[in-house]
Amino acid sequence: MKLPDIKLFITDIDGVWTDGGMIYGSNGVELKKFITADSAGVLLLKLLHIPTAIITGEETRMVSDRAEKLQIRHVFQGIRNKVACAEKLIQNLGVSLEETAFIGDDLNDMNLLSLVGLSACPENAPDYVKRIVDWPLPVRGGDGVFRFFVEKYLNETGRLEEALSRSGNFFSDQEGV
Repeated sequence: MKLPDIKLFITDIDGVWTDGGMIYGSNGVELKKFITADSAGVLLLKLLHIPTAIITGEETRMVSDRAEKLQIRHVFQGIRNKVACAEKLIQNLGVSLEETAFIGDDLNDMNLLSLVGLSACPENAPDYVKRIVDWPLPVRGGDGVFRFFVEKYLNETGRLEEALSRSGNFFSDQEGV
C-alpha cells in the first residue's frame, strides 16, 4: 500500500486516548485517564508541522484541558456527524480527505474511517471497525495507540528520524531546561 502524504491527523478520544471507561465519583464528577505516551505523538507531528485535531462525540472539560496542555488547536466535542466536522476542518486548513489520517474505535467513527487517506483503530475495537480500516493496530485504546499510529506512519514514510532529530532542538529551546 502506497501511503498518502498526510497533512492532518484526526483522533477520537474515548477508546483511543482512553480505554473507553468512565469513572464517576460520588459527587457525580466524571474522570478519564489519559496516558502521557500519546502526547509524544502530538509532539512528533508538531515537529513536522502536521496538525493534530480532536473530533469526539463526548463533551468534557477534561478533553479541553488535555488539548490545551498539548496545544492542540483544533478540538471539536459533542460531534454527532464526524464527517461533516472533518470536511469543514480540512477545507479551512486547505487539505483533502486523502491527505488526512484518522484513528477511531467505534460505530460513530466508521463513516470518517472509510473516507480518509489513512485510517486506523486500536486492538480492542470491534471486528466490524477493524475490517474497514487500513491499519488495525496491535495496541489497545488507552495504552498509547495514538502515539503508535503516528510513529508507524512516520517510520513507514521515512520521516520518523527527521522528527526525532528535531526533538532535540525542541527540548533544548524550552525555558527552564
